[in-house]
Amino acid sequence: MDAQSRGRAEGADPADQWVLNPQTGDYELRLDGGAPPPAPSVPRQRTPQAPGPRPGGPRERDPGPRGGDDGTAPDGPRDAHRRKRKQPKRSGRRKALMWTGGVMGLVLVGGSAFAYYWWDRLGGNIDTVDIGDVGSATVLGDGPANILVIGNDVRTGKGNEAYGNRDNVTGHADTTLLFHVAEDRSNATVVSIPRDLMTEIPDCETRQSDGSTKTIPGSEGRTRFNESYGVEGRDPGCTMRTVEQLTGLDVDHFMMFDFNAVKTLSTAVGGVEVCLEEPLKDTSGGTKLDLPAGKSTIEGEEALSFLRNRHGLKNESDLDRIGMQQKFVASMLRRLKEDTLGSPTKMLDVADAATKSLTVDQAIGSPGKLLTLAQELGKIDLKNITLMTLPVIDNPDEPKPVTVVPDPAKAPQVFSMLQDDVSFTEVKKQKKKAKDKQDALLKGARAEASAVRVDVLNGGGPQGAAGETVAWLQNSQGVSRSANQGNAPAKVSRTQLVYAPDQADQARKLADLMGLPAAAMKPTAEAGGDGPMTLTLGPDFTKAGVPVATPKKVDVPQSRADEKMCKG
Repeated sequence: MDAQSRGRAEGADPADQWVLNPQTGDYELRLDGGAPPPAPSVPRQRTPQAPGPRPGGPRERDPGPRGGDDGTAPDGPRDAHRRKRKQPKRSGRRKALMWTGGVMGLVLVGGSAFAYYWWDRLGGNIDTVDIGDVGSATVLGDGPANILVIGNDVRTGKGNEAYGNRDNVTGHADTTLLFHVAEDRSNATVVSIPRDLMTEIPDCETRQSDGSTKTIPGSEGRTRFNESYGVEGRDPGCTMRTVEQLTGLDVDHFMMFDFNAVKTLSTAVGGVEVCLEEPLKDTSGGTKLDLPAGKSTIEGEEALSFLRNRHGLKNESDLDRIGMQQKFVASMLRRLKEDTLGSPTKMLDVADAATKSLTVDQAIGSPGKLLTLAQELGKIDLKNITLMTLPVIDNPDEPKPVTVVPDPAKAPQVFSMLQDDVSFTEVKKQKKKAKDKQDALLKGARAEASAVRVDVLNGGGPQGAAGETVAWLQNSQGVSRSANQGNAPAKVSRTQLVYAPDQADQARKLADLMGLPAAAMKPTAEAGGDGPMTLTLGPDFTKAGVPVATPKKVDVPQSRADEKMCKG
């Protein structure tokens, strides 16, 4: 008996055999109209590989133990200071389906043998990678969350050799989306990172199959972003570290899909609607894509060709393709929400298709954990999800640019808003929470200016910024115990002040003088304020005496997930 026939009576669809048990409130599978078959006592659990030690100890931001397979997170140091999360309401599970497809359909048949079969099957579909101490050990904490979605361009699979180098057996980070979820789950921002972005890739430790670690050297200078995965043995954890270094954000989890996911998912949902102002035909790319102007519903191979194609677009560039990909993703989300929720069989088809092509970190590597993640993400209204591309400019180091670099003015502004958890949509509740959080961090006693001890470094500000700032602090503000330490050992994405907890009064005073926002304040975990604080000036610093403020908005092209690709 094949997988599609499992649990099916002759000539009957499993969806028609699910019967509501009024005593339990659960849907149960009845093959003969009689009593439901007994369910197994517990479903099989996947056993993740235990991570090994990391030299220097775990990262301070997430020392807690990993959560259970049911997606619950133990109380740990990372979340000790945060508010206790309320349990999601039952009704939220249906809304959350839009994020994980048919995984959510299992909620509707909980307790039946059919559900256990599917739960076990979906768990067996999911591949996991041990990424060591990078990322979060829990599914979701109570603060903002950052999830990296990686589209792997590996060419394995039927028909995929037409899309490029068929000898590429590991793939690269071809399509990468940084999904930032607000602390109060009222909004989210999806930032596409171009594969041809020139950036520095840091050293990263990878976990080997025998449990040992191997350090993969970082790039020598800047290189293409897509080389952060698959090159020289780099795993998704290396891509996470690269994004962290680029943005100044902590990345909690990754989810990686391959070419086959696009084909199977688009087919499982019944096709995705796209709309073109002009006909789109690939005459030289080998994909055989040929779409007319106006509305089309695409699936399978045609959907993948649409996402991979650059020919016929405005500049035939990767940036043009990213814009089409964002519209496709938004259209698929709407399709899942509007057409899939009401069909249990379609939901299971979607879940099966998604998990067959899915690789995740071990902290979310089971259906239960993905379900927990879905429940949280499902709280977000589509109209409050902003999609954008990282602001970039042509690479000035190339006579004829073929790569890009972060826009020196706009990219830091986007990073600053994400770091401060500022919404790109108008969400009043979220704005109030962000203001309250900043007020709480800056509330307390202030030291006298003469008692403030600080070393100032330049980590991306204007040339000579550290010396200028020290002179301003000493001569105009009375901070005589400040010192110029020159250039920082590494660039930072924004200005930051690192201090010990017992230096909080000094930090607040310096924040007042410098006009530092709450996100610039970086208290360490342990006391020990015998030495000076460290102020590193970033690209958001313009001049001594000018406040370093978080921007309220950034002038970059944006779209919303509820905007239809086809108008009317």
